Amino acid sequence: MRQHALLAFALAVSVSAKDIPVADAAAFADVAKTVATGDTIILQDGTWADARLKIHAEGTAEKPVTIRAQTPGKVVFTGDSRLSVGGAHVLVDGLWFQNPTGAQVLELRLDSKQLASDCRITNCAVTNDTQLTSVDSAQFVSIYGARNRVDHCYIAGKTTQGTTLVVWLSEEAKDHGRHQIDHNHFGPRQKLGKNGGETIRLGDSKTSMQTAACIVERNLFEKCDGEAECISNKSCGNIYRFNTFKGVSGTLTLRHGNGCRVENNVFSGDKAKGSGGVRIIGEDHVVTGNLFDSLTGDNERSAMCFMLGIPDSVPNGYFQVKRAKVTNNTFVNCAHNILIGMKGEKKATLPPVETEITGNRIQTSQGEAFEIKCAVDGVVMKDNEIGLELPEAYKLAAPEPVGPSWRK
Repeated sequence: MRQHALLAFALAVSVSAKDIPVADAAAFADVAKTVATGDTIILQDGTWADARLKIHAEGTAEKPVTIRAQTPGKVVFTGDSRLSVGGAHVLVDGLWFQNPTGAQVLELRLDSKQLASDCRITNCAVTNDTQLTSVDSAQFVSIYGARNRVDHCYIAGKTTQGTTLVVWLSEEAKDHGRHQIDHNHFGPRQKLGKNGGETIRLGDSKTSMQTAACIVERNLFEKCDGEAECISNKSCGNIYRFNTFKGVSGTLTLRHGNGCRVENNVFSGDKAKGSGGVRIIGEDHVVTGNLFDSLTGDNERSAMCFMLGIPDSVPNGYFQVKRAKVTNNTFVNCAHNILIGMKGEKKATLPPVETEITGNRIQTSQGEAFEIKCAVDGVVMKDNEIGLELPEAYKLAAPEPVGPSWRK
């Protein structure tokens, strides 16, 4: 009897799920009030100007509530358009936001009390090809809540202050983080000229000791030159793996937070000025299996940079590097390979401790293997292959397909 009841329930859900076409923001607002598990809201092709779409919906893993374009890439939002999603298991598919002018574009929350969980933004694009200027901080994608995913999107062209994609943590919410950001193409972002031009930031200084446990994998970062930190890690337990950084004038910076992994990424200078690799601050980070190829940056933008810590550092300062493990990485044709002891502030005096730099392959035709600017009593450096020839393990693997399918 139980099996029959479950089958009847599943059939009822299947029958009741609806495809609901909408042509404008007003129609969307009406539908959002009554949308049910398994329903699909189909946005009609065309230009949606200054459209503010808000929805709180409750789907399931098997039957999400879907918001999709009639034709992927043909539903174009312009001006001060925004999509804010709260609830659970909501899927957003195939939308394109062009030259946005608002403070937010894609936002995985309805408001501060109605966050998103287990939601997904896929096959979408946020692009700008105008010289927008603003004194206010703005984001293209803001992720709140828990276990959300942003994948196969194209995000490029931001010119205003503010990180392109941000994961926001909460000091009050216990269920947050564990998001997945994968198979996206982060396209060119011009130099901002001041702080606040990151492409991705996970957390902030206030919440940096909280565990976010996000995964950033298999993305392409291309000419993301907004500032020195292409990625700014500001939380704990995150994983960055199998990403490709191509011609990026900046670094993946472990700025705040502890216990992160940076593994199997490719950092390719591609003749870009100031191209860098990984910058390490804080405790218990692991950097392993990465390829650093033809990077031109120095100091903070060296292929690998260990920063000095500040005694009793404030949250937005520089914490001492402790128990870092940098292993099995390959450095080829880099102007500056491994720098130990970069001073970010005058008060920074604490060198890395309990740290291992082992089993790396370092070509030295362009720059020395190590640049040491502090005491290294607390650093074990052994079993590193150092020389002028290309390491046998040198391979520049082609990145996996990324971005929306409709842009191909």
